[in-house]
Amino acid sequence: MAYPTAVNNQITDAVTQSNVKVIGEAPAFAMGSIFQSLAHSTGILFENAIAAQQQQNTLALAGSNQGVMQIYSVDTTAAAGATEKVAQTGVSDNLTSLLSVLNAFKPATPAGL
Repeated sequence: MAYPTAVNNQITDAVTQSNVKVIGEAPAFAMGSIFQSLAHSTGILFENAIAAQQQQNTLALAGSNQGVMQIYSVDTTAAAGATEKVAQTGVSDNLTSLLSVLNAFKPATPAGL
């Protein structure tokens, strides 16, 4: 019961009880607000992760497309001819050089043999 005042005791009791109710509910409302903020932030986090994945997939497709375009843009006949020329150029010269080097390391044979 409240202290004796000029206001009716029932009114002061009602006001006191409503103040206690508000103060008692404050932690629960604060935690509810924190949980809502956390849920919202987590949702935005996942949205950003999905957007980044979609952008990476788009970049991967663009890179693959560029590679295929480069492959198709090469004149295959000219490329095959150039590859054949490169593969056959200097084979005999290389073998002759290798044989010369190996012969240089060969020990000299004695005159009596």
